[in-house]
Amino acid sequence: MTMDSWHLPSAPRRLSRDDLRRVYESTRTIAVVGASARDGRPAHYVPAYLQSQGFRIVPVNPRGGEILGETAHASLDDVTEPVDVVDVFRRPEEGPEIVRAAARIGARLVWFQPGTESAEATAAATDAGIAVVTRLCMGVTHGTLGLGPGPDHSEA
Repeated sequence: MTMDSWHLPSAPRRLSRDDLRRVYESTRTIAVVGASARDGRPAHYVPAYLQSQGFRIVPVNPRGGEILGETAHASLDDVTEPVDVVDVFRRPEEGPEIVRAAARIGARLVWFQPGTESAEATAAATDAGIAVVTRLCMGVTHGTLGLGPGPDHSEA
């Protein structure tokens, strides 16, 4: 599927609040690249929050194991179920390959957590017909839009 199926803009630009609401409303499964089993890390408490809000979380971490009660996949290419959004918690230089893997598994959107995006990755996503969100936290934005309370990371 492409960003057209969500009626998102084809040219890279900041998504509106309505665009972001549509993303959340039509998302069921989120693959979290760089998911962490450590409670105090954003790569743990953000997907934990999203899971608590009803989203299916598919953790991706080369160490494997279990994260948030789900089996962690070593890479996006190992994920066999349909994924709507790929949420990225990795270094910016890994972004272009993450985008290519997201395209291979049919993800419709790649969400780069603050500090994880790069111009090269954003361009690769646009070229692949994948919508992109950058410089916003997926959990905090969910709360800001009034769709839930937002992640509680006060214990971090």
